[in-house]
Amino acid sequence: MMKWALALAGATAMASPAFAEVVARAASPDGKLTVAVSLDNEGRPSYSIAKDGRPVLNDSKLGFMFTDAPKIERGLTLTGTKRDRTDTTWTQPFGEWKTIRDNHTELTVTFREAKNLKREMAVTFRLFDDGVGFRYTLPKQANLTTANIADELTQFAFAEPGTAWWKPAFEWNREEYLYNKTPLDAVGTAQTVMTVKLASGRHVAIHEAALSDYSAMNLARAEGTTFRAVLTPGSNGPKVSRAAGFSTPWRTIAIADDAPGLYAASRIGLNLNEPNKLGDTSGWIRPGKFVGVWWNMIKGEWSWARGPKHGATTANVRRYIDFAAANGIQGVLVEGWNVGWDGDWFGNGNDMNFSQPTEDFDAAGLAAYAKSKGVRLIGHHETGGSVSNYDRQLDSAFKWAADHGERVVKTGYVTDAGQIERVDADGSKHREWHEGQWMVNHHQRVLDAAARYKVSIDSHEPVKDTGLRRTYPNWLSREGGRGMEYNAWGGGGNNPPEHEANLVFTQFLGGPMDFTPGVLSLTGSPGVFLQSTIAKQLALYVTLYSPVVMAADTPENYARYPAAFKFIRDVPTDWSDTRVLNGEVGDYVTIARRAAGSNDWFLGAIGDEEARSSTVELDFLEAGKTYTAEIYRDGPGADYRTDARHSITIEQRQVRKGDTLTIALAPGGGEAIRFVAPKRK
Repeated sequence: MMKWALALAGATAMASPAFAEVVARAASPDGKLTVAVSLDNEGRPSYSIAKDGRPVLNDSKLGFMFTDAPKIERGLTLTGTKRDRTDTTWTQPFGEWKTIRDNHTELTVTFREAKNLKREMAVTFRLFDDGVGFRYTLPKQANLTTANIADELTQFAFAEPGTAWWKPAFEWNREEYLYNKTPLDAVGTAQTVMTVKLASGRHVAIHEAALSDYSAMNLARAEGTTFRAVLTPGSNGPKVSRAAGFSTPWRTIAIADDAPGLYAASRIGLNLNEPNKLGDTSGWIRPGKFVGVWWNMIKGEWSWARGPKHGATTANVRRYIDFAAANGIQGVLVEGWNVGWDGDWFGNGNDMNFSQPTEDFDAAGLAAYAKSKGVRLIGHHETGGSVSNYDRQLDSAFKWAADHGERVVKTGYVTDAGQIERVDADGSKHREWHEGQWMVNHHQRVLDAAARYKVSIDSHEPVKDTGLRRTYPNWLSREGGRGMEYNAWGGGGNNPPEHEANLVFTQFLGGPMDFTPGVLSLTGSPGVFLQSTIAKQLALYVTLYSPVVMAADTPENYARYPAAFKFIRDVPTDWSDTRVLNGEVGDYVTIARRAAGSNDWFLGAIGDEEARSSTVELDFLEAGKTYTAEIYRDGPGADYRTDARHSITIEQRQVRKGDTLTIALAPGGGEAIRFVAPKRK
């Protein structure tokens, strides 16, 4: 009986819950957002977040799993706390806001294992008024010289049920999936950004910042509304392998009362990155628009490979240069200009040569012709997933680009997820994921090589944006989602009307995307129609931010819609201020932006499959000034499902600060406005 009682008591003790004690607290500058760090009675560390006294995240675990050592997760004691405060303002070379305020408090807690290896781990929290970033530091120490990380034990334990917008991780098509809208407790394994609207109405977005020499983070639901970080795998066992004495990327939690507030809160990602390391880039980094030898290939009318349908010919490119010059467009993208596209290049790009043009592409002559017209060619480096082949050519490739006047190069990594080819110095071959540590480091090598030749990067099939454009401003933009090309292919795979309103409050919280808007013909391959009105195509130039933006349709199609095309000619790609006037995730959004170096404002509004109407106040205009509003709105009967998708009304009216406008969106519709400021006398 005594043995049974002792056994029962022992089992009860083992099953009893762990009680957590708060060992450190911190509050945001306005005092409304708080973080509490706790240790339970088994020495397990956790953190929690509250806003206005209401929990956002309950106790969420911290720690690491290793492939060659015991985990760091329990048996820890608090050995120190450190606090700091920062309130500064910094200027971007380009962006959605000219200046950004970095106003945060900081708390660093250091833990040490009480027994055994006695390893140390520090966690630093930065608290902004609209979110939190935290990261680990693993110092160099006697019992941890190399960190071979199997995974993080980081959790995000949502305190309420809610609705989540997310796309799946670890599927074959990389980041190019539509966003699911599900209950929070029905999410599978999600890529970040994952956006959540809690039952209370509060909005939260989970992402990361400053992803460098590390593996990208995904989110797996553990149970209920608790998620854990899942790092992208590598080919050699550990998901991350680094010499100790480093800090991880920041895990970010943006928090706002509504979707527009969440967009503004996303600036914490930039603030958590290091300042510009490239120095003065004003002489060579230039935001701008471009056209390209691209849409006809996407539709299947031209080919990347040589032959009778080859798109990148001297004659075709000269025609695009002429069109760009005539319309004040700064660049011409050319895909398929180089040797290596013939045959099956998808996932097999080892024949790609990034400094050898095809015989029907007069590279030197076209570069000189473009320069004479005030236009620059935009290069294209498609690896076909053969990344080591590209690595070997980085210096020669970017020297060739610079020698031919290219300020921007679009890179590509077209192969299935987990199929990047890595070839080591000993000749051994490995398969990597697009967002694993090895590929993260590859993208850094690309940036470094490009910067040596004063070239900027627009990467497709990339690693996700985590704000590194602050540190390396030559990383202008990237794809990393379902762009315009999906609207060309048909077969039920078109982007639905809600797609862009989803993107604004999910992927674009991480950074700019090269979405390639502006298909005014609203047609893709034969018989395929975009699920959009023509006015929405214009509005995308304001709502979907990228410092390099394509006018994706063909010159012939733009000639058919000259009145609408005028907005594409006029709209800039660099801004000094941005205001999100209204919006709901996946339903609609209205954004106003002030053009950099100008007093003009631009407004874009987009919706979903429903007709929608909203009223916006023009409180962003300068007081005492009368502006001319050049309005491009859905016309009578406009509807993405009918032949009236091209119905558009273009009109002008005089407006002043404080006036209101009614924004009426057709199904699949949009509205674009240029507010022309009065000329100063």
